[in-house]
Amino acid sequence: MSLFKNIKFFRLALQLIAVHSFFVGIALIVLPFGVLSWFGFTVDPYRFFSTQGGVFHIVMSVAYLLASRELMQAKSLLIFIIIAKWMAFLFLSFYFIFSEMVPVIALSAVSDGLMGMIVLFFYLELTALEIESDDR
Repeated sequence: MSLFKNIKFFRLALQLIAVHSFFVGIALIVLPFGVLSWFGFTVDPYRFFSTQGGVFHIVMSVAYLLASRELMQAKSLLIFIIIAKWMAFLFLSFYFIFSEMVPVIALSAVSDGLMGMIVLFFYLELTALEIESDDR
C-alpha cells in the first residue's frame, strides 16, 4: 500500500502517537480520583501506579518523537516501539478478558494494537524501500 511508503506520513503517525501518549500520561498523573473512577479504574489512594503509568507514557512519547526525527537511523527504536505497543495490546486484552471488563481497557487495547500495526506497516515499507535502494 503506497500510504505506508510515505516517510512524511510515518513521521506524522509517530508524532501523533507521541501526542496521544503524552496526554494520556499527563491525565494519569493529574486527574483527580473521582475522574479516574469515571473510566472504571479502581482508584489507588496513594496514586503511585497511576502516576507511574503516566510517567511511562510520557517517556514513551519521547521515544516516539526521537524515532520520528531520524527514521532511517532509528531502526532499533522502531522495533522497540512495535514490541511495546504489541505488549500493551496483549496485556490490556488479557486484563480486560480475565480481570476487569472495563470499556476503557478494551478501547486502550484496540488503540495500542492499531498503533502498533500502523508503526509495523510503516517500518516494513521503510525497510523494503531501503533494501530496494541498496540493490540499485
